[in-house]
Parts: sequence; C-alpha cells; structure tokens
Amino acid sequence: MKNILLVEDDLTYSRIVKTFLGKNGFSVQTAIKVKEAQQLLSNSTFDLIIADFRLPDGTGMELLQWTKSNYPQTQVILITHYSDIRIAIKAMKLGAFEYITKPINPDELLATVNESLSTKVTETTSAEATVIRTASPKQKYKSSYVIGSSTEAEKLEKHIQLVAPTDLSVLVLGETGTGKEFVSRRIHDLSTRKDGPFVAIDCGALPKELAGSELFGHVKGAFTGALENKTGHFEMANGGTIFLDEIGNLSYEVQIQLLRAIQERTIRRIGGNKETQIDVRIIAATNDNLLLQAGDGHFREDLYHRLNEFTLSAIPLRRRKEDLEDFADQFLEESNERLDKRVTGFSPEVWEIFLGYDWPGNLRELRNIIKRAVLLSAGSHVEKDALPADLYEPTGNLIGNRSNTSSISGGSDLPSPKDYKSQWVEQEKELIQKVLMDTKFNKSKTARILNMDRKTLYSKMEKYGLD
Repeated sequence: MKNILLVEDDLTYSRIVKTFLGKNGFSVQTAIKVKEAQQLLSNSTFDLIIADFRLPDGTGMELLQWTKSNYPQTQVILITHYSDIRIAIKAMKLGAFEYITKPINPDELLATVNESLSTKVTETTSAEATVIRTASPKQKYKSSYVIGSSTEAEKLEKHIQLVAPTDLSVLVLGETGTGKEFVSRRIHDLSTRKDGPFVAIDCGALPKELAGSELFGHVKGAFTGALENKTGHFEMANGGTIFLDEIGNLSYEVQIQLLRAIQERTIRRIGGNKETQIDVRIIAATNDNLLLQAGDGHFREDLYHRLNEFTLSAIPLRRRKEDLEDFADQFLEESNERLDKRVTGFSPEVWEIFLGYDWPGNLRELRNIIKRAVLLSAGSHVEKDALPADLYEPTGNLIGNRSNTSSISGGSDLPSPKDYKSQWVEQEKELIQKVLMDTKFNKSKTARILNMDRKTLYSKMEKYGLD
C-alpha cells in the first residue's frame, strides 16, 4: 500500500480527500502546516505528498523545495487555485510532479496520483533530480516542438535555422511557459552538435551554495559534504549543448566562473587545480531584463554580452493565436497517448473559449488544461464542461466552487467583482510609478519600499512600460 501525506489546512476538505483516497487503496496521513509535514516526513516514509499551496505557516512551494532537498525520491503534487497558475508553473520547474486546481475533480485527482506513483524518479542528487534533463545519442525522444504558421512563428523558425549551424552563444528571452527550452532544444537538434548531449539546467532551482559545484564539479574534500569527486554539468555536456534556464538567478561569484569558462573554454572543479578543456555550446534563457540587472550591479555586463551573441524571443501565446490549433492538436495527441484516451478534437464552443482567453501561463498552461480536459472527456471531443470555469467565467475564479457537484471542493464561494482585476492592475501601476518617482528611480530602494524582490519589480516595470 502506497503512503501519501496530505497537507491541507481546511479540515473539512482534508477529510473529504483523505476518505476518497483511502477508499481507493491508499494509506493517507494528514498535516495542516509546513513544519508539521516536515516532522512527519522525518519520522516516516511517504511515496507522495499532496500539498495545498497556501498553508498557515508557509507555502506548498517551500515544502516542495525542502522535500526535494531531503527526500528527492518522494513525489509532490501541488494543489492551487486557478489564480495561482504562475506559481504552479514555477513549482513544476522546481520538481513538482504535477499541479491540480480547485475545485478538484475526483477522476483527475486519482489519475494524477496513480501516474505520479508509477513514475520513477531518477536516483541522483536532489539538485540533479529536480533540474537536469539530459538527451544523448542513446536517449531517443519525440520532439514536442511546434513551428506554427503565424508571421512571428515563421520569423522565429527562420532565425533558429540561421543560428543553429553556428557555434554562437544564444540568449532566449520570453515569459514563463513560452517554451524557451523547446526553442533551445530545436537549436541543438538543427546544429552540428545534434549527436552530442543536450543538458538543461534550471539555474533558479540550483542551491546557491552548491551552484558552482553543480555546474563545474568538485574534488573530494573541497568542502564539508564533498565525500567524492563530482562531475559538473559542463563536463557532462562536452561535445554538445548546455542550456542555462533562468540565468539571472546565478550569484555574482558563479557568474565570474561562468564568464571564465566561456572565455577560456576550460573549467576547474571546485577545490581542484587542474584545468579541463570543454567543447560546449551555451544557450541561456531568462524572463528578466539582464541589462537592468547589470545596471543595478546584480548581473555582469561582460557576461551578458558573452551570452548574447544572438538573441531569440519566445512568443507569448496571446500573440500567436493563429498557432493555437497547431499547439492544441499536438497537446491533444500527447494527452491521448499519456492517458490512453481516444479524444479526437475540440467542440466549437471550446475553440471560442480558447481563442478568447489570454493564456497567462502560455504553452505550459495550454498543455495542462488540455491534459485535464482529455482526462475528463467521455466523448470523442473536448466539451466546455471539461474546462476550468476560470477560462470562460469572469467571476469564476472562486476558492472552491461548490456548485460543481462532481468536484472535490473547499474554501469560500466569494467571487470577485467583474472589473476587479483591471482596477487592481491600474492601482498597482500607479503605486509603482509613484514610488519610482519618489526614489528618483532607485530600483533597489523602490523594491524594498514595495516589499518585493528586484526581479519582480523589473518584470512589473516592463509590463507597465515604466522602464
């Protein structure tokens, strides 16, 4: 019998989910706080954690990171409200197996639980388990890259084919979920290095104190806990391509090491004195404004120019609606194969909803919505009732929708005013603009006053045209 830890502070909701999973053959223990869950994990063995994102003493994200650092073999599913979609996407990058949204459909929950427990986590270090995705000549995979037919998509593909055969370092820019890794893998597949490894690293998930070791390796005894020699990701990628996602998250010290590796084409393991030659093409990606970070002293400008020999921009889904059908068909095929279903298409009503939606989570959001819809569909086509209500109801962003009798739901039924979002956006823009003017555009001081990190401030400034 598989052991599940359910972390949920809504006791009624927790009892419903525990009972449901218990009837389906699982042993379930519950906790209501992050610290309580950590204590249970330290004293017992669990195959899976299902955690709500919002908890009294922290977040499910914090529990996810702690679990992946200490118990990398334990799978984690995050429960969110639909308004937390960007957070959920970040959780996937940090190692969560999946996220599901409230109100939860029982069939969706059970299928996700079964799938997570049947998926084996590669036994490696915690950082590697959560951030490394390596493709070598011996590892065949089916590419999910969709070129698209829109003008912007054709321009992007043209630039990819232009830069791929070269050895130029490429900087891929774009919002979260726009497929920056797919673009990078496409470059690798069309390059002369296609038979070499493709090593993808999420720099945002690398522990700061171990980032240098993860990238460049270390020798035995280099620091406390270095019990044996370790090969870094740059050596693993030798002869191929290394993809550094969220490059702006690297510390200044690691940036210096990275700059040296690019300039000299050599690396030195932490604690070692031997130089190792490397033949690696570097593709970096970010949704940050690195030039702003450089101006603020948090990203080396010389490193930026080394990485930015050629720039590509991954396109937000809202700007390529002409390609929506291509992506939806691809994700439908993937979902049918993964869930062993035979759904052949989407109803006209669903297409109307898809085309009218803004897709803040971009391709990653579209993929997850289609996978969920395929799971819930009994007929040959995806119908409206298989979609989250938030896609088509302005006031549907509820914390648990009890009107959906087929769902496991929880929380309060308090809808927001129809124009609340637009009012909030305008107020936020005015507040940021006022503080920037008061601080004479001192971004560090502005971020402190607004109680947000610099990355968030940069992102909002760009969004509101305040840079």
